[in-house]
Amino acid sequence: MSNNQQETHLNRARASLRQALSWYGNLRKPGFDSELAGLVKPEIQILIANLNKLDYNVIRIAAFGLVSRGKSAVLNALLGQKILQTGPLNGVTQYPRSIRWNPGGKIEIELIDTPGLDEIAGETRAQMAREVTRQADLILFVVSGDITRIEYEALLSLRQAQKPLILVFNKIDLYPDTDKAAIYANLQQLAAGSSAKPLKPDEIVMVAAEPAPVEIRVEYADGSSCYEWETPPAQIEQLQQTILKILNREGRSLLSLNALVQARDAEESIAYKTIELREKQAEDLIWQYTKYKALAVGLNPIAFLDVFGGIITDLALIRSLSRLYGLPMTGYEAGKLLKTILFSSGGLFLGELGSSFLLGFGKSAIAITNAENPLNITTFAGTAVTQAGIAGYGAYSVGKAAQAYLQKGCSWGELGVSQVIEEILREVESDTILYRLQQELGIGK
Repeated sequence: MSNNQQETHLNRARASLRQALSWYGNLRKPGFDSELAGLVKPEIQILIANLNKLDYNVIRIAAFGLVSRGKSAVLNALLGQKILQTGPLNGVTQYPRSIRWNPGGKIEIELIDTPGLDEIAGETRAQMAREVTRQADLILFVVSGDITRIEYEALLSLRQAQKPLILVFNKIDLYPDTDKAAIYANLQQLAAGSSAKPLKPDEIVMVAAEPAPVEIRVEYADGSSCYEWETPPAQIEQLQQTILKILNREGRSLLSLNALVQARDAEESIAYKTIELREKQAEDLIWQYTKYKALAVGLNPIAFLDVFGGIITDLALIRSLSRLYGLPMTGYEAGKLLKTILFSSGGLFLGELGSSFLLGFGKSAIAITNAENPLNITTFAGTAVTQAGIAGYGAYSVGKAAQAYLQKGCSWGELGVSQVIEEILREVESDTILYRLQQELGIGK
């Protein structure tokens, strides 16, 4: 992707997060519902942290894998010095640890080392993996041969996190060329998961981060000789080049996408907590406006005014619901949402609006004629009740539809995080590491 395109993705991601924070601004004001504000404070902090992360332009790369696959050794080889502890015993890395790597140029990278996925028990391991995965913009999954069942399950789990991933085949110095080629071919297919397309060169890299010492024969000038052990240099250049190539080509898009995914998850959590706290109030509010609209439309004798009044009631309902969910909404924004609801219903709400208008016109005609005629009064009342029923049903339907939109927070709409995520993925090219994510999510260009 071009630099301009990446910069556009970064700017849209910033705008989306700023919009989200502005929408949830009420929750941070003193005096607002303290119970709800306290519940969603962690999610608000995630939104703030991700907006700051976009400004700092730091790419986070996390290494995952089972015990003794050489995760720390791979990161040390990338750094060019042994900073992270490695060893033959299991459990050398006890907790996630991050370290900065500056390979040159404007790119700033934070490498995150993690404990082996099979050495931490149960929920502790799962929580650690979730947290590191959430923060990572790019994942290195380190293996040292054919994938085991545990590795395969862990790999699929990481893919579900919707993060780009490079499979790192480490310890290639231990395999002859024929075995190495066969394992590489198997990894290409297995690691692709449900995709029919095998991994591309940028998605799978072979390295020897910490080659095993080899015995060499040393001959001296006097004719004597001896044997010594020598450690070959690390074979890490291909991985370094692959990472830098990816980051130069799509680094800012990776950064933007991850910030938006985290924001989307945070908004879903805010919505879930708000729904639980506001469920009964929202239902009562919808029923209250349903009754208001039914009475107002049913009793009003003027056709145009009753339809217009019904629309005003729907707009007021939407704005009242937005306030209930802590989401400020102007009349213009409420109108856009009502329009979205009307046109996304497949014509259902528009049909009800048309029926109400025709009934209102008929009711007006009855009112203009001899109103004292008992037959006209009965007809007027029957028409009014029918129209009130349609109006009430329409108000309830609009209320429930608006509730569904508002429960998503501000993830919908022009700068909503879900919309911007889809836009970024729709624009990626087939030679990028993001392309597989586009295919897995079924987002076409």
